[in-house]
Amino acid sequence: MSSVEDKVWAALEHLTDPEIPVVTLRELGILRDVRETADGLEVVITPTYSGCPAMGQIEDDIRASLEEAGIPARVVTQLAPAWTTDWMSEEAKEKLRAYGIAPPHTTPKDVSVVNFVRRAPKSEPVVCPQCGSTNTVVSSQFGSTACKALYKCLDCQEPFDYFKPY
Repeated sequence: MSSVEDKVWAALEHLTDPEIPVVTLRELGILRDVRETADGLEVVITPTYSGCPAMGQIEDDIRASLEEAGIPARVVTQLAPAWTTDWMSEEAKEKLRAYGIAPPHTTPKDVSVVNFVRRAPKSEPVVCPQCGSTNTVVSSQFGSTACKALYKCLDCQEPFDYFKPY
């Protein structure tokens, strides 16, 4: 990695997700790459899903940080490969838990789309980020954002978001 690329990563390291301000874009896996091309530097981002309303804000935040650091670069949105919760760092998952959002389960490596449609894999229980109980139920497949589901803990009675695995 070149020193210019290192400077870009350093300039962007502090940027957090607008909807989950305790987790950085890099920890979430949204910030994918910094590359030098014939046309100059590019910062590559991948949305958590194609309709993510936070992407405009994320692009603006990246541009502002690069401009503040005096680094000319373009922001490029790359849709393939599609983002997956497996790109989240373990630090991100711990930060989500501490923030009150149940982190996603790891996607089993042996589940293909065809097998998933035929028979859904046994799902792991969603652990309440408040009390640690697995006695939880889904209240709605859509939580505070489309990438989260709303759950309720039957032990502590607290509602919480669960970051859905993709």
